[in-house]
Amino acid sequence: MNCLIIDDEPLAIDIIAAHCAHHSDIKVIDTCCMAMEAFQALHQYEIDLIFLDINMPVVSGLNFLKSLKEPPAVILTTAYPDYALEGYELNVVDYLLKPISLERFNMAIDKVRQRLALPKPAVADTASVRNLSAAQSGPVKNFIFIKSNGKLVKLDFSDIHYIEGMKDYLKIYTHDKVHVIHQTMKNMEEQLPESLFRRVHKSYIIALNAIKQIDGNCIETEKGGVPLSSTYRDALLKTIEK
Repeated sequence: MNCLIIDDEPLAIDIIAAHCAHHSDIKVIDTCCMAMEAFQALHQYEIDLIFLDINMPVVSGLNFLKSLKEPPAVILTTAYPDYALEGYELNVVDYLLKPISLERFNMAIDKVRQRLALPKPAVADTASVRNLSAAQSGPVKNFIFIKSNGKLVKLDFSDIHYIEGMKDYLKIYTHDKVHVIHQTMKNMEEQLPESLFRRVHKSYIIALNAIKQIDGNCIETEKGGVPLSSTYRDALLKTIEK
């Protein structure tokens, strides 16, 4: 399936693209931050599936969808549940609320396959998923965008010390400040390269370069101590001892 991601938030685009990389039958053809760009993409490419944000500048996602005479399969993505009924009246395949978990995303993709009468591909192994992700994403990025205090903030991976999870919120500890964002640990973990970051506790992800020493079940960093649970201990030690 050739897919198009339409969203005015770079972070949301990154999350959806990362989720797509887990499916060998999905190829991200293009990404757009405005409806006008999306019109051009639909004329330029053969698109089977659109991930469409609702709240966008100038032309909303719903108005964009209403303007298409023969739209491809559409999955609406939004932080607001208010438009679900109108979305289904427009015959969308599914309606995903942000932050979008991989499990919920996979359910939506299965619905698309059923509508398009496509077979479900075999599950790819971890290495294949990483290779597919790299191939679709192009050059490897060394940063992410987060939404903090109503603004999109660029964070270099090298600036992040560790991340603390609090249900659907995260605290990202950097060299000079702490960012609090509305996102899950699972979504964040999927965006971070495994070569630079590791999950060390159900509520913590740490940058490998930030580790000063490990004392029992505590990892010491310049920003303070981070707990190390037995679940992740062996994998972390194997990584840092290589």
